[in-house]
Amino acid sequence: MVRLLILGTGSMANTHAEAFAKIDGVVIVGGVDTRPEALAAFQTRHDIARGFATVQEALAWGGFDAVTNVTPDGAHFATTMPLLAARKHVLCEKPLATNKEGALTMADAARAAGVVNMVNLTYRNGAALQRAAVMVADGAIGAVRHFEASYLQSWLTQPAWGDWREEPQWLWRLSSAHGSMGVLGDVGIHILDFMGFVAGQSVVEVSCRLATFDKAEGGRIGDYVLDANDSATMQVRLDGGALGVVHTSRMATGHFNDLRLRIFGVLGGVEVGFENNVSRLRVCVGDDRLTGVWRDVECPETPSVYARFIAAIQGNGEAIPDFARGAQLQRVLDRAMESADQGGIALTV
Repeated sequence: MVRLLILGTGSMANTHAEAFAKIDGVVIVGGVDTRPEALAAFQTRHDIARGFATVQEALAWGGFDAVTNVTPDGAHFATTMPLLAARKHVLCEKPLATNKEGALTMADAARAAGVVNMVNLTYRNGAALQRAAVMVADGAIGAVRHFEASYLQSWLTQPAWGDWREEPQWLWRLSSAHGSMGVLGDVGIHILDFMGFVAGQSVVEVSCRLATFDKAEGGRIGDYVLDANDSATMQVRLDGGALGVVHTSRMATGHFNDLRLRIFGVLGGVEVGFENNVSRLRVCVGDDRLTGVWRDVECPETPSVYARFIAAIQGNGEAIPDFARGAQLQRVLDRAMESADQGGIALTV
C-alpha cells in the first residue's frame, strides 16, 4: 500500500486526488496547505482524514510514503527539498523550479536520495504522442529535418475556466512576483517536452521573443502586477540538426487548450494533435509520401502519469519523465528568457 500526501489544495490538486483515488494500492492519507479553510474544504471533498499547515508538520507526523506536489511554481523548490531529504517519493507539477539552478539541485537531491521522482508533464499521457514517439524512434520518418509545435489557450480572451480577473488561481500566473514565468514557463514547458519526446532529441539552440499585453489599468489587479509574458515564439534547433518553430499563447481565441505537433523527416511525417480533449495521430509514411496522403493511426491507450508514478514506486515501471528531464527543460526555458531579453538572439543551450 502506498500512503500518499497531497501538497497544495488548489484546483489542479482535485485532479490529482481524483486520479490517485482510482488506483488500487493507494490511500490518500493527508493534505497540506497554509490556508486552513481551503485545506478543510479539500479534506471534506476527498474524504482525507489529516491536514497539515506545512511540510514540516507533515514530516513530523511521517505517516506517508509519497507526495504529489501541486503547489504554485515558485513553491516547488522549497517544498520538495525537505521531502527528498526525508527520502519520500515525489511527483511534482511542472515546471520543476523557476530556474535551472533550482531544478538541477532538485534533480541531484532526488538522485542522491534514491527515490522515485517524476514531473507531471501531463501530455506525455497521450496515446497519440506515445505512438508517434515509437514510430519516429523506429525510423518510420527517417532523419528528422523540420518541425512545428504549438500550445494554444484562450483564457485571457474568453471565459474558458472562469474570470481570470477575479480568481487568484489564474492571476498568480500573470505575475512574476508570484513565481510565474508567464505562458513560457506555464505551458511552454509542455510543448517543448511534447516536441522533444516525439523527436527523441534535445534542444541545443533557441531564439525567443516574448510579449506581455495590457490587461488592466496600471498593469495590476490588487496585489498582482501583471508583468509575466502572455505569448511566446521560439526558433529551435535540435541536436540532430533539425530546425523548427515552437509557439504558445493565452490569447489564442477559440482554442481552450490545444496542442499540435508536426515533425517531418526524409522518409515521411507525423502529426500529433490534442484538441478539444481528443488525442489524434496522422502519418504520411511509406509509399504514401510519394502521393502526399495522410492517414489516421489508431493508438492504444497508455497509463496516466499518476498510475506510472505509483507503478514505479512499486517497482513495476520506469519513473519517466523524471526530475532530470524537468531540469533539462528548465535550462531551455531559462535560455529562452535570456534570448528574449537580448532581442531574440540565438543562444546555445
